Amino acid sequence: MTTPFRLAWLFDIDGTLLVTDGAARESFAHAVREQLGVADDLGDIAFAGRTEPLILADILRKHRAEFPDGEEARFWNSVFDHMRTIFHDGRGRLLPGVPELLGALAREPAWVAGILTGNMTEMARIKLARFGLANHFRFGGFGEQAPDRDQLARRTVERARQQFGIAPGHCIVVGDTEHDVSCARAAGARVVAVATGPLTRAELEALRPDLALEDLSDTDRLLAWARAIE
Repeated sequence: MTTPFRLAWLFDIDGTLLVTDGAARESFAHAVREQLGVADDLGDIAFAGRTEPLILADILRKHRAEFPDGEEARFWNSVFDHMRTIFHDGRGRLLPGVPELLGALAREPAWVAGILTGNMTEMARIKLARFGLANHFRFGGFGEQAPDRDQLARRTVERARQQFGIAPGHCIVVGDTEHDVSCARAAGARVVAVATGPLTRAELEALRPDLALEDLSDTDRLLAWARAIE
């Protein structure tokens, strides 16, 4: 008999699984120069925890620009092309405990791992492929699939219910920003917050996640906590 799925783990990418050392922001900046004719390092644009379409909306608002019909796709293709070049071997890194945790989850027959990220699908693919992580994830929610992070979380949690029979309270969002905590709550999911992004552990704890950690390196503690979910 097939073991029924019991838990879904929904991982943010940037600041949770890996860091790009600024490659994503740099790729956007190159695309802005090519497509809008503007030199801007985008240092004043918030990226962490936000969907990439919202990031683009901020950029367009800043420069009082808009795309003619059909031209937005050209912008995204430019971002992705630059990311493939910029995010090369030797740039970026996996965060502590990530390979060990993903390996442990794969050995749990009643658990399934997915992605919940503000990245566009192709941007997420580029980042995960860089470290050979893509095969760890069975499904996901990506930046172009909803207008904001809360709605994206609701849709992804609903996919877990439809595809795997997992209720919202048995979905665990793992992320590093206040947006990860708030979107998990909006979707009725649990949340593990890790201080590997812009917020300290104390700042994350103030948001009252189900669990706050310095990083994902304590695999045994995470697994024990998850197994206690009823």
